[in-house]
Amino acid sequence: MTEHSTPAYPVDTVNRVKRRHDRGFYDHETVHRLLDAAALAHVAYVIDGQPFCTPTLFWREGRHLYWHGSSASRMLRNLSAGEPACLTVTHLDSLVLARSGFNHSADYRSVMAFGTARLVEDQEEKLRALTMMVDRLFPDRTATLRPSTAQEIKATAVIVMEIERASAKIRAKGIADDEEDYDLPVYAERLPVHTVLGAPEPCSRLPHGVARPETLSPYRLGRPLEEALTEAYIAAYANEADD
Repeated sequence: MTEHSTPAYPVDTVNRVKRRHDRGFYDHETVHRLLDAAALAHVAYVIDGQPFCTPTLFWREGRHLYWHGSSASRMLRNLSAGEPACLTVTHLDSLVLARSGFNHSADYRSVMAFGTARLVEDQEEKLRALTMMVDRLFPDRTATLRPSTAQEIKATAVIVMEIERASAKIRAKGIADDEEDYDLPVYAERLPVHTVLGAPEPCSRLPHGVARPETLSPYRLGRPLEEALTEAYIAAYANEADD
């Protein structure tokens, strides 16, 4: 790797984008940016030959991904010794209506991350992860909360997976008909898709005088969710180096 090269994940038959190579990206910057702008992921794994795919909240620390669940979860029990897993996120940016069914499509940004997932069993690492489970979304919030009980900590399992391989795939082409189809009398359009935040709805049982913390300012009416998540991530890990 030269001094000016861009850090990237290794590419092989597992993570190489096989169709439309021009849409594939493997550099850390692109992959991490798309991960950090998402809160919900899907984790795929195999138990006794049966595939499963589980939606879960997740977060990234450097080249490690964390997620959590119930200690009674079949998935989490299966990962105690370490199992291959694939975590994916997708940002849907538009629906594309073309002049043929073949060219109907969607604009999107996605990531597939591969690695070996394992249970976090070290108590100190687990407690830190449970803190970041909240603070990654809402920086510094854990310090203001009722401390978790021993039973709550015991009932929650945390999984960590080092990203061994990853690929991002991005389509941002909009309408792309065959050249001979553009003159057809068929309506075509791109429908942009945005996930935006609604107005906050304070709990109806808040004690008098409890105000909304300034730390929640990234989450405001009309703001794109991925912008708020990215800002929160940067704030949560402001003092930590990233690769």
